[in-house]
Order: sequence, then structure tokens, then C-alpha cells
Amino acid sequence: MRKYEELMREIERRMEDGTIRGGQRLPSIRDMSERFACSKSTVIRAFAELEKRHLVYTVPQSGYYAVVQKPETERNQDRALFDFSAPSPDPEHFPYTDFQHCLNKAIDMYRSDLFAYGLSQGLPSLQHVLSKHLNGRQVFVRPERITVTSGMQQALAILSELPFPNGKRTVLLEQPSYHLLIRLLETKGIPVRGINRSEQGIDLDRLEQLFRTGDIKLFYTMPRFHNPLGTSYPETVKKAIAGLAERYGVYVMEDDYLADLETDPKSDPIYAYAPSHVIYLNSFSKLLFPGLRIGAVVLPPELQDTFGLYKQLADLDSPMLSQAALEIYMQNGMFERRKQQLVASYHDRMLRLNRALHAFNDTGFAHHASVQSGAHTHIAFTEPLHIPTLLNRLRRKNVVLRELDSFFLCGFEKRPLLKLSIARVGEDRIEEGVWILMDEIKRMKRTIGRS
Repeated sequence: MRKYEELMREIERRMEDGTIRGGQRLPSIRDMSERFACSKSTVIRAFAELEKRHLVYTVPQSGYYAVVQKPETERNQDRALFDFSAPSPDPEHFPYTDFQHCLNKAIDMYRSDLFAYGLSQGLPSLQHVLSKHLNGRQVFVRPERITVTSGMQQALAILSELPFPNGKRTVLLEQPSYHLLIRLLETKGIPVRGINRSEQGIDLDRLEQLFRTGDIKLFYTMPRFHNPLGTSYPETVKKAIAGLAERYGVYVMEDDYLADLETDPKSDPIYAYAPSHVIYLNSFSKLLFPGLRIGAVVLPPELQDTFGLYKQLADLDSPMLSQAALEIYMQNGMFERRKQQLVASYHDRMLRLNRALHAFNDTGFAHHASVQSGAHTHIAFTEPLHIPTLLNRLRRKNVVLRELDSFFLCGFEKRPLLKLSIARVGEDRIEEGVWILMDEIKRMKRTIGRS
């Protein structure tokens, strides 16, 4: 065993037995060098390797500290779960070390600018970085046209209440759709209608009819990696939606929250086909971590001033420290590395998920959508099955999914669906989890058949 590995083992052992507690400062490099009779460079390498494993972190001018760990029983419990419900990456794999470096660098670079009120529209240097980032997605926009928001939820809340130039009042949603936007609209009493979306897509004739006669000011859509279906619109449908929006003066609110997981270089957003009538929304929480609370909104010029006023009245500005750290994270290539890692990981997991579904789904009444990229897919049932009972039975076997009734508007026909997310299921556990799921579905169906 190499000397630096011996040091690592010793520190890990002390962390496991509680001799070194989470948040405790580790012995200095000099002390460790003398205690283990090795060079300082050997100690530095051991600390660097432990930092890569998120077991320690460094504070400039202070030293190395132990990362607070979950209790072993809790970690074992997490590993025992087949969690197909979670939309975000496993917290144990969040980019803590990289982002901590960016936070420290942001404070050094911007100092007092980050601790005073900022600009409501966002940190100008981040706007420039986001402009280049979005240009790579065929969203060609100048930096001053981008507004930074406190997460996508703030953008949705503002846009749902905003008066629009077309003078109309109703928001149109795909069904199913994002559950928190549904709750927002229904809670605030904002007029809302639904249009069915399935694995096969959307009825464009029905969409045109609603645009023409339905008092629609805004159509909210997730054309790419729809939540909860996981499916995406082909380019022909995106072009058709863009054309209808321009023809009838309806604004499209395009939520491209998983755009960074796209593997098809020919896939463009709706914005590329009708920038004058598309509000483009982008989030970073699903790629980095939900607590970042940074979103980006690209608005048609006629909406920008009104949106800015509503945002300023809501929160003056979005967190400046998070904005500065994200700017540095993107500028230094860390975001791109993180993206490539997740794209590769999710691609392999989606392939594994599809293979498992094809292998074990021989029911004839539970249809699974074949989604090749993104972070989730769905199962649709063509025969009656009580979803809450199924989920309870699965939970007893450590398979976790969520009910999707909240993804439908009140009064809209709810379809029996299951969403399968691969964000927190290890690639080597997907097959077993799917087998348990499909076996339980078949058991329930046999029980129904005998009753």
C-alpha cells in the first residue's frame, strides 16, 4: 500500500469510529507529515484524494475539515431503496467541492458587490455567460434580453399573473403537466384550460381551435423530456406550434428545464422557430442541485419591462452570491464537465431501463414509452389498476414511485400513469427494481381477476 493511501485509510477509519467528527478540523499537513514520517506532498495528495471523494473539504488559510456524513444506518437505508420518484441527482453526487471553490472565488472577485442590493435583471457578467450558453442551443439572444430569476418557480408565478399584449387571460396547459404550476394557477384563480398530451404527442387541430377561440394568452409546454411523460416533440410539431402562436398572437411559455441532457444535435427549441412569440425558460437545478435557485428567462421585447417590474416588486433581485458562483462555475468549464458526466450516466441508465422494461413487461395492459435520453419515462395502463394500492405495495418492497394525479387539472380526466426516473437509481440496480415493479403489477392484476 502506498503511503498516501495509508494516510487516507487512517483518516477514514477515524471518521467512521467517530474520533474525527463532521466539521472538525483535521491535523495540519505538518503534523500529519511528522506523525506518519512522510513528506508534506504525500499528506497533500492524501487530503486531495479525500476531497475528491467528498470526505473532507478545504478552507483557504485555515486547513482541511471533515465533511458531515450521514449515519451509516441512514446510508444503508438509502442504498436499499429503488427510488424511481426523484427528479434530481443523488445529493451524495452534487458538485460540492467544485461549487465551494466557485463560491470562495466569487467572494474574492466581487466582494461587497455580492452583499449589497444587485440588479433586478441579474448579474451582468452572468448574463453574458448565459447568452453564450443559450446560443449553443439555437436560442440566439443578447445578454440584456436575459432575466435571471430565483428559480423557475418565480418565473412561472410572474408570467401566470402578467398582463399580455394580446389582452387575453387564460393559460393553456398540456395534460399532464408540471404539478406546482397547476397548483399555482388554481390557487390564484387564474383561468386555465388543458389539452391532452400523450406518448403520441398533441392534437394540433385541437390546439389551433383553442388558440383561435379559447381566450388563450399563454400556452405552457415542455417540448423536450416532458414531465412526467419523458417524451419529446419532433421538430415538425415544434415548428407547427411556433406557426400557430404567430398566427393567433398566443405566447408560448417553453420550459426547457432538461435541455442540457439533449443528445440529438438537430433538436432545437420552439424558440428557434418563433422568437417573437416564445418565452424561453431554462433551469440549472436538475443538472447541479435544487438549492441553487437560479433560472434564466428570455422574453419578447414587449414583455421585458413589465416582467422586470413584477420581479422587482417580488424580490428586488435574485441571490447575487449564487449568480456569481454559477458564472465562475460555467466560465471555468466545470458546468460542461458536469453536463457530460450526467449525459453519459443518464444515457447508460436509460438504456438499462428500456432493456429491463422490454424484458419484464409482458403484461399486455401496461405500456411503457421507449425514451432514449433525458431522465425519465412513463408507464400507461390500458386496463383499470388502483395506483395508490400499487404504490403502497411497492413501498413495502423498497421501490418508491409517486402518484401523478396532481399533474392533472381539477376536472380534467386523470389517466393512470407511473413516472420512472433514473436520476437516483444506480445503473446496476435498475433491472432488479423494474423486475419488482412489473412483478407487483402482475400480482395485482391476478388478484383483480380472481375477485
